[in-house]
Amino acid sequence: MLFQLDGTGLELEGVVDEFWNHLCESREGQEFATSIVEGYWASRENVNKTISDVSHHWRIERMTKVDRNILRLATYELMTFVDIPRRVTLNEAVELAKRFGTEASPGFVNGVLDRIAADLGKD
Repeated sequence: MLFQLDGTGLELEGVVDEFWNHLCESREGQEFATSIVEGYWASRENVNKTISDVSHHWRIERMTKVDRNILRLATYELMTFVDIPRRVTLNEAVELAKRFGTEASPGFVNGVLDRIAADLGKD
């Protein structure tokens, strides 16, 4: 959903509805996934600034869309869900980067998120 929002300029509600009604085969995790997308969207300026603050040599606009949106998802999760351990968020983000990103994506995503988690004091 974040990738579609980033790539199309469509409205949030339309993207969420499109995903769950036409693109997704299962509704498992719908509430959690939707809450992350909506939460990111509501706080996107703060999340994007947090990412930009630690990625000194990469402006957020220069990152691949896949990497950028994995970072957004995971950064929002690190900032918001205190009950989710740091390693769980980072591991899931790296797995997404392996599956959908480039060869360099897993290391890049891990490095940026590790700095964000440390800055947030997330154990």
